[in-house]
Amino acid sequence: MKLKIITQEKVVFDDEVDEIYTRGVDGDFGILKGHVPIMSALDIGVTRIVQNGNKKSFTTMGGVLQFKDEECLILTTLAEPGEEIDEMRARESLERGRRLLRESGAKIDAKRVEASIARAKARLKAKLNERG
Repeated sequence: MKLKIITQEKVVFDDEVDEIYTRGVDGDFGILKGHVPIMSALDIGVTRIVQNGNKKSFTTMGGVLQFKDEECLILTTLAEPGEEIDEMRARESLERGRRLLRESGAKIDAKRVEASIARAKARLKAKLNERG
């Protein structure tokens, strides 16, 4: 089946795959060849694929997934291949967000900081999945 992961800036991935696993707003799900058509809003998370026995991971920062006729299209605001993620930067972002939540109380936009933490966690998970 065909998978395309697209952001506003570029096509991040466009190739044949055997399996797709991702995080929708209602939870994690997978798609194999022959899956019924589906459309789902995506949450901040990791999209994992299996391609010829090899596993790859991408962060997908929200968006929408559509699958029909053996083609899967993911439109997302930001997507990053796991191997391109700077692990140190993601860890620093995670710690900074946690510190802000602990120390700032009501002075910050908690939803915005929580989203930043979720993005950092997704980046770390995608990076760790790439290591196997």
